[in-house]
Parts: sequence; structure tokens; C-alpha cells
Amino acid sequence: MPCSPWCGALVVGLALVVPAKAADWRQFRGTATTSVADDAPLLTSWSESENIAWKADLPGRGLSSPIVVRDNVVVTCSSGYHQDRLHVLCFNAANGTLRWERQFWATGRTISHPKTCVASSSPASDGQRIFALYSSNDLACLDLNGELQWYRGLTVDFPNASNSLGMASSPVFAGNTLVVQVENDSQQSLAVGINPLTGESRWTMQRPSRANWTSPAVMPGSNPDDDVVLLQSSAGISAINPLTGAELWKYTDGAATIPSSAVQGRTLYAVSHGITALHFPAGSANVEQLWRAERLNPATASPVAYGERLYLLNGAGVLVCADLKDGAVTWQLRLEGPFTSSPVVAKDHLYAFNEAGIGQVVKLGDERGEVVGRGELNDLILATPAIANGALYVRSDKTLWKIAAK
Repeated sequence: MPCSPWCGALVVGLALVVPAKAADWRQFRGTATTSVADDAPLLTSWSESENIAWKADLPGRGLSSPIVVRDNVVVTCSSGYHQDRLHVLCFNAANGTLRWERQFWATGRTISHPKTCVASSSPASDGQRIFALYSSNDLACLDLNGELQWYRGLTVDFPNASNSLGMASSPVFAGNTLVVQVENDSQQSLAVGINPLTGESRWTMQRPSRANWTSPAVMPGSNPDDDVVLLQSSAGISAINPLTGAELWKYTDGAATIPSSAVQGRTLYAVSHGITALHFPAGSANVEQLWRAERLNPATASPVAYGERLYLLNGAGVLVCADLKDGAVTWQLRLEGPFTSSPVVAKDHLYAFNEAGIGQVVKLGDERGEVVGRGELNDLILATPAIANGALYVRSDKTLWKIAAK
């Protein structure tokens, strides 16, 4: 579908995509959408006065995760009585100074549940541009200097694409395409593949008419052009070619609409009937179900596949460790909940932040897990943290913190 008049293509040139650096964390759950960072060990304890490299004030509200692109930390916020003022802020990763801020007026609906807000979708980046999506279905593209490249009000194209609780799916960048799920309980429930250079739609796909807050995941190919994007909904999971929107395979036995599924290599650990492991051999259109474990039930937080184990937080605040080979539970550990933020992993340590702002650090072992550290930030934290350059970036409505040695 072509871009509407609301979408202005402000830049002409070649779409040169910068390869991801190991230190970057370019979208929700990281550049590869795995929630895992191959990074130096992080600190295991902190407080508001200890091991905080810097902190920065934020306007309004925000549940979106920070992203890190080179030496830039980018977050989105929404402010105003109706949350119709949309913010993108970029901070210097080294010292926390504000490099730039851009603001826009929302063009779509800003109604949301009191617990969430309009800035609930995490931004994404291709290494050159920032793509900021909001619950109002406004989508802004800026370069790393904060200059607007294009702006698109998806509600103008799809007026019924909304739900009464607010949208929250985060976009992903793969195959030189920005993939956005705009799923809701209207007849305009869809996913869109967008040209990152112009903002025009490359393809539009009809999706199940039911509210959905999950975010796409990326299954890596042998090269970036072979990456597959996985779209999760109540009906199941579709694997698509991000450049063309062609459906490669489909799993139709239902899936969760809040926690997103985990990927490791060519295997998807789908949040479906507990957890269902689906293997997708390279070059094949056949998907193989490896196992199903109905006792593995993630709550709001998305699970993580790391090493030979799957980690998830259930509704009781228990961290469950299961074997990736068969889904058998190997150990469980009770943490202080409740959790909305999804856990992230670096160097055999899992970091989980509860809603009270307490971060808990779990040393991951084959036989058991052990809480080896914690830190309190004394604010409501609902956003998933980011990891880059040996630091943990955490945000609440009011504050962005860099947890690292000064």
C-alpha cells in the first residue's frame, strides 16, 4: 500500500544499513530480539547513590525500553493531559547529557489503560535512523542527529486500528525493512512492512481481529537478507519474509497476546499452551514441533532462551528454568514480584526488575539459580532494560539510569 499524504519522504539517497555492533541494543529485547547481550559482566549491586554512572530526568510517561545505537541512548515518552505530546530524547551514553529532543503532536487515539501510556512501544534502529512508534499509531523516523526524515500517522491510513487499552507492540528492523504490528479487535488488524528510507509501505498483511500486545521476533538467516520475522497473535505464529511480506510458514495452534516468544537459532520457543518448541530448518518450509510443556506459563514478561536453558517468570514471581531439549523444569527460584518488565541476560547473569523498581540479579547455573545481587531505584519500573558497553540502562516514567561504575 503506498504511503498516505501524511507520510512525507524528506530524504533522498541510498539506504545504507550499518551492520550491528556487538555493543548496540537497537530494539526491544536487543538487536537480535533475544534479550541476551554478549557483553562484559555487569554490576550486581546498585542503589540511587551507588554504581549509578548517571541519571537523567524524563518528561511525562513511558513504558518503552531504551535503545543504544553507537554512543546514543534513545527513549520515547508521552506527556500532556491527553498524552498527545510525543517525545523522542537522545542522551550521550558516556555522561548522560541530553543531545537532542524532538516533540510531535499525536494524530491518532491516545486513550489507554491507566497502567500503560502512549509511549509504550520501544523504538528501533537500523544503525542510521531511529524509528519511534506510539500507541496513537504515529511513527516518526529521525536520523542520529535528531533530524526528521519522515513522519507517518498510521491511524490516517487505518482509522479503526486501535483498542481501548492502548497499543504496545514494538517494531523490529530486519531484512532492510521496518515491520510494525498494528493488531487490534477491529477489521483493520494488520502488520505493515515499511521502507526505512521513505516511510512507504512495502506490504500490508491482514492479521487476526483481536487485541494483541506482543512484539515481533527475528529468526536469523545465513545473512541479513535471509532473516525471518515472526508475528505472534492469538491465532498462532506466522513466519514472514520482511522484505516482501511473503508468508514462509504458519503455526496455527494459538499463542499468547502479551508475552512474546523467544528465539534461539532456528528454534522458536512459542508462548503457546505453556511453551511449545518449534524448529524451522534452514531452506525448508516445514516446521517441526519438538516438544510442548504446558506447565511453563510466562505471565507478562517474555521468556529468554540462553545457553541450553529457557528462563521465564510466572504469575507468582517465580523464575523457572527449563531444559531447551525437552522443556523439563530443572530448577525454580522465587523472586520479589510482580514483574511487567522482561528479564535480560549477560554473562550467565539474569537481570529482572519488578514494578517497585527492585532489580534482582540471578547467577544462572545448570542445577540451580542464586540471587547474587540486587538494587533499588525506588520508582515504578515497567520497561525492559537495555545492555550495552558493560552497562545496564533502565528507565521509569521519570528517570533514565545508566547502571555502571562511574
